[in-house]
Amino acid sequence: MPFVKFRTAIIALAALLGAALAAYFGATRLNLNPGRTVGEIVDSLDGVAVYYNGGVGHGGGRNLAPDGYNLGIEYQCVEFVKRYYYRHFNHKMPDGYGHAADFFDAKLADGELNKARGLLQFRNGGSSAPRAGDILVFGRWMLNPYGHVAIAARVGENGVEIVQQNPGPFASSRETLPLSAQDGHWTAGPARVLGWLRLPPADALPERSAAASPP
Repeated sequence: MPFVKFRTAIIALAALLGAALAAYFGATRLNLNPGRTVGEIVDSLDGVAVYYNGGVGHGGGRNLAPDGYNLGIEYQCVEFVKRYYYRHFNHKMPDGYGHAADFFDAKLADGELNKARGLLQFRNGGSSAPRAGDILVFGRWMLNPYGHVAIAARVGENGVEIVQQNPGPFASSRETLPLSAQDGHWTAGPARVLGWLRLPPADALPERSAAASPP
């Protein structure tokens, strides 16, 4: 009798775990918003389109620039950020691959060059406030093991407006994160914001030779 109860409990637990996994898969892979279509343009920043992706775990084909540079998986957050930097700043990252959280190198000092991305890296809570055009990097968390990236569109005294692709089927492409300063150190958004990346001064003025790349 005890064995029967134990087996029943195991079966029930397995069924519960299966249902949870199915729900997670559906919530992260499927388009649950009937008002949107995957691939639909929902926003733009400096003429660079933001596409709707449905579930945050959904991914289409790999988007390549005309010169073969890897822009990322359609329409993940990384794809928009890299496409924005390619289109708007004519910037190609030396390391063209990696998940969103991989954009931030925890070994670097505040303000040091992130050689994999070809960008200066600043820590959240460091001495430099984010600027418009910076890439904000979010670390991994329980419901997103890959992290997240977004572009700072506007920076005010108390907030940073970000533009993001793939925030979820019902989330907005724009969000304002709180920004505060204390003793010369700047903190933006929740704790999972690791920091921000910025073009080095020599690359500050964009060249538009990449204008023929995908919108």
